Amino acid sequence: MKTITRTDNFVALLGTKGGPAIRPGSTNPTSSLIVLGGQKIVVDCGLSVARGLVDQGLSLKDLEHVFITHMHSDHYLELGPLLHTAWTAGLSTPVKIYAPSGIQEYWHHFLLSMKADIDLRIADEGRPDLTSLVTIEPIDVDTVIHIKDVSVTAIRNEHPPLVDTYALRFESSKHNVVFSGDTAYLPKLADFATGADLLIHEAMLEEALDDLFKRVGNGDDRLMKHLLRSHTKAEDVGRIATQASVKALALHHLVPSDDPNFGHEAWIKAIAPHWAGKLYVGTDGLRIELV
Repeated sequence: MKTITRTDNFVALLGTKGGPAIRPGSTNPTSSLIVLGGQKIVVDCGLSVARGLVDQGLSLKDLEHVFITHMHSDHYLELGPLLHTAWTAGLSTPVKIYAPSGIQEYWHHFLLSMKADIDLRIADEGRPDLTSLVTIEPIDVDTVIHIKDVSVTAIRNEHPPLVDTYALRFESSKHNVVFSGDTAYLPKLADFATGADLLIHEAMLEEALDDLFKRVGNGDDRLMKHLLRSHTKAEDVGRIATQASVKALALHHLVPSDDPNFGHEAWIKAIAPHWAGKLYVGTDGLRIELV
C-alpha cells in the first residue's frame, strides 16, 4: 500500500484523460496530486479523484488545499463529492479551494443538493458543519499564494472560449513543478516553466482526432474546432519543454487517452523530434518522484 511521508516530494497523475466522458476501458478525467515539503495539494477534480487520492495513500480527512485550473467539468465535477466524501471520512479541519470565479456558485448549489444528507449527518452523527470548513479564494495572476514553504504563481493560458483559465507553478525550497492546465499552444509558457524540475503539459494527437470525433457521436463540427483552437499538439508540447529547459516532461490530459490505435508509442513518436529529455506519458496513478 502506498503511503505519504513528510519527506516525500512527488506528483501523482490521478486521472489523465482529456474530456469528461468515460467509456469501457478508458482512463479517468483530469486530476493530480502534488506533494512538496510535506504539503499535499490537489490540482483539478475530475471523476474518480477521491479514489485516486486514496490509492496514493492520502487520508481524505487530511485534505487541505485544492486548485481548480478552469471551469470545464472534467476539472471540477467531483470537487463537491470529494469534499463531502472527505467530510464523511473524518474531515474536521479547514480546506481552501483556489479557483476561478464560478466555483462559488457550484459549491453553493452542491451544498443545496446535499442539504438533507448534510443536515442529517450533523444531527445524527455529530459531524461539524461542512459549510464552515470550506473557504474559496480566487486565482489571480498578480498574487503569490503561500502554502507554508510552497509558493504558487499563475499565468492565464489560452483555452477559449473560457478566459479565467490558468497554468500554475508550484515552488518549494528544493523543487518546482509547472502545470500547463488546458491550453492552446502558448509560447510564453516556456518562460513561465523555465528550469522546472517537471513540466506537466496537456497534449493532443492531431492524427487521432477524426476517430475521436466519430466515437463521441453527439457533437457537430464545433467540437473539432474547439479541440484545434483550445489544445496543444504533442509536437508543440515538445517545443515548449525544450525552450523551457525543464528537467522532465509529463504528458497529461491526453486527447485521446483511450484509443488502442494511438497508444504509448504514438505519443513518443510525436514528441521525440522536439524533446530529447526525460518523458512520462501519463497513465492513471502514475507517481513521478522529484529528486
